Amino acid sequence: MKTAKKYSKIIAHLSTLISLFVLSGMFAYLWYSYYIDNMLFDTFKNKGNILVVIIYAVLLYTFSHIYGAYKIGYLRITEIIYSQFLSIFITNVISYCQVMLICRHLMGPLPMIILTGADFIVASLWAWWMNKLYFKIHSPRDILIVYGKSGKATLDTFIHKLNSRPEKFHVSESVSLETGLENVLNRVDHFRSIVIYDVKTETRNKILKFCFEQSKRVYVTPKISDIIMRGADTIDLFDTPLLLCKNDGISYEQRFIKRSIDIIISGVLLLLLSPIMLITAIAIKLYDGGPVFFRQDRCTIGGKVFSICKFRSMIVDAEKDGKSIPATDNDPRITPLGKFLRKTRIDELPQLFNILQGDMSIVGPRPERVEHVKKYCREVPEFKYRLKVKGGLTGYAQIAGRYNTTPYDKIRLDLIYIENYSLLLDLKLIFKTIKIMFMKESTEGFENKNKNDKVNDELKQLDSNGIIPITKRIS
Repeated sequence: MKTAKKYSKIIAHLSTLISLFVLSGMFAYLWYSYYIDNMLFDTFKNKGNILVVIIYAVLLYTFSHIYGAYKIGYLRITEIIYSQFLSIFITNVISYCQVMLICRHLMGPLPMIILTGADFIVASLWAWWMNKLYFKIHSPRDILIVYGKSGKATLDTFIHKLNSRPEKFHVSESVSLETGLENVLNRVDHFRSIVIYDVKTETRNKILKFCFEQSKRVYVTPKISDIIMRGADTIDLFDTPLLLCKNDGISYEQRFIKRSIDIIISGVLLLLLSPIMLITAIAIKLYDGGPVFFRQDRCTIGGKVFSICKFRSMIVDAEKDGKSIPATDNDPRITPLGKFLRKTRIDELPQLFNILQGDMSIVGPRPERVEHVKKYCREVPEFKYRLKVKGGLTGYAQIAGRYNTTPYDKIRLDLIYIENYSLLLDLKLIFKTIKIMFMKESTEGFENKNKNDKVNDELKQLDSNGIIPITKRIS
């Protein structure tokens, strides 16, 4: 096992290549045994046939990489299988369209459907076997959490998140910096894996250097300044290293390209989805006779206020007094039709008009209500940093976070997007949005958050009473 652990990354890469080779080989078999015989013109030479298979392999690898289909040990097995299915499905749909263009006539979809089913079985077996092998090689890491004074209030919530992956993490102990740095370093010396949670920069750097010397694995929750530094350019003008933080959000050239893509994508989607939007509008009107659309003031780039447009999913006058009432799971204000619209994300489609008008972008920080922005800025002054770019229909915080993600975590996620912006990142996030659309956790309501908070309060109480030693805490 020690030898296997040493070469685990090589094993994982070889296994990925074998999986890719097998799935591409299955497509190659279908292409050579069925589709070539159905060409109207026999002008496609052998090199062309090989190119078709190579394009299939590149597409499959690209989508698998985007959706994390090869992230064995990082994602849950169910999410890996789901990612495999999405990657295979999208690749096969594109390949089917490519086949029809090459063959120059409409081809029956049955062979491709059979291939998709077979691919999914093979990929699922591969994911199950690799996941089992990974956790046989890598046992859960015993972790020490080092936390600062400001992190004490949210420590149990953080531990709850780590404990949700028992196959990967085992929180053995937590130690507060209030006990003194010397004591903390003494405890660190007894562990191979450390989590530095919400610790001031100066002290954190001392712990990091100590862990670096001892070759210990360290997980760190980043500060806002760390994320800004991540997007810095390295300047090699002198023999003294320089890091340049431009701090201007997205450049003019990037904004021009981004806006062009927004216009093209929103325009095309509005044309393609117009029948669905028309049927939805009629259904809402017939259900209770109320307005079809729901409008609400939101903040976008530079604090500019605009009116966001959605299909109405709640009863008329759901917020009579104008006060913000966040939606919860099983909210009685949500109509039966509204539940379906929210679950399928159809209620979000009218925002394509906001994008076409220029108030929003396809990808960007989710625009918040005006009163929420003011509230969050009071709690987390850095929250206003996310207003350096246009609000988006989807964004990094929506994909990596949850509906009830805290304001501080939202700004950290959104800043990662802003500081690492690229056209490729936008395309990646657009495809990743397809993945999370059908994941329940992404729409977890505030009721779930309150439940989690209640559970964490109970855990804290049990821990303090010494009934259940969830984690050894030194403070």
